[in-house]
Amino acid sequence: MKAVILAGGLGSRMGEICSDLPKPMVDLRGKPVLLRQIECLKENGISDFIIITRYLNEKIKDYFGSGASYGVNIEYYVEDTPLGTAGALFKIKPEEDFLLCSGDLLFNFSLKRMADFHRKSNALITLFTHPGTHPADSTVVLEGGDGTVKALYLKESEKPENYPNLCNAGIQLVSPEIFSKLNIEGAADFDRDIVLPLVQTGRVYSYRSAEYVLDIGTPERLAKASEDLEKGFVRKYDSEKRKAVFLDRDGTINVLRDYIRNPDEIELIDGAAEAINRFHSLGYLVFVVTNQPVIARGQCSLETLSEIHNRLEMLLGKQGAYIDKIYFCPHHPKKGFEGEIPELKIECDCRKPAPGMLLRAAEEFNIDLSLSYMVGDSEKDVGAGINAGCTPVYINDKGEKSDKAVTFSSLARFSESLQ
Repeated sequence: MKAVILAGGLGSRMGEICSDLPKPMVDLRGKPVLLRQIECLKENGISDFIIITRYLNEKIKDYFGSGASYGVNIEYYVEDTPLGTAGALFKIKPEEDFLLCSGDLLFNFSLKRMADFHRKSNALITLFTHPGTHPADSTVVLEGGDGTVKALYLKESEKPENYPNLCNAGIQLVSPEIFSKLNIEGAADFDRDIVLPLVQTGRVYSYRSAEYVLDIGTPERLAKASEDLEKGFVRKYDSEKRKAVFLDRDGTINVLRDYIRNPDEIELIDGAAEAINRFHSLGYLVFVVTNQPVIARGQCSLETLSEIHNRLEMLLGKQGAYIDKIYFCPHHPKKGFEGEIPELKIECDCRKPAPGMLLRAAEEFNIDLSLSYMVGDSEKDVGAGINAGCTPVYINDKGEKSDKAVTFSSLARFSESLQ
């Protein structure tokens, strides 16, 4: 597989840092960002690269040459005029599946996992997606249960009232089949002119991952990348097990109400977003695990629950916070509710205090549960943490305590206790 790296931008958001350098050549703890990309992709088995350049292209060519000094082969495509993020692809037209990425990203991820997903899905395009700290000005993906992209909301376009915090990270696997489906000449935008038209084929997929990808396109984000490298956060899933904070939803993150049934009822608890940001800054993944018996009872549809969770993610995103993934249990064992869904009225292994949701997250995200916390405002949450092998934390602002868990008055108070 070849990697195509887009390295022709001006770097105007970087100010003086890019006054005499292409943005991908900005130094990041002793190495250009572009070199860090090539090294990571080489570790993933890629040895052939095409670098698309324009602005100060000689700086890149002089540094890397043929790539032989770095154990890879590098070809260059120099744009005479700006072709956007997609125009040059229709000039070079790789003949096999290829990796396409922006040259202003710091990343470390398992390409094999993504490629396996891409091939299994028979995808035209697989987008690497993740929740972000600024979804309002990012391209946001609405995905189906199997990862198909149902809608794409471009960063420059208006988003729905309740949109998910799932952003296109700027890394994608692309089938050469796109060249027979689209005819593009001149400049083009990858998201707008390629992904968006192909969504209707049902063969554009979202590969959701918590592996490290960060846009370093501003001085602030460059500084964040440097800090993350120093802390050891720039790593793959399989490099070592991660630690996590599992959060109940109602009464822990958002204001407790009697069975939330529509998005307008979601209201964040003061300090929740700041607490979630603190967890991430300390290297924890953050998940929501919530019992939602309203689904089994027929009191809320899966579509409405998705809207509720989109709103939760959107409100957190407005404060620069994000959840790595939301897990929910739709089951309820007791029967006799009008309009209930019989197939969901079962005993299951995911309804808290059962640990199923936590165990599923641990498998999907390579989590060490013994280093993790389960935080909630009920004894069911405490029980789920104990049953999963986590440290249970009981949130209660009324002064009540749990004899099985450490008690804090709020999520914010708990976050302040972690080092």
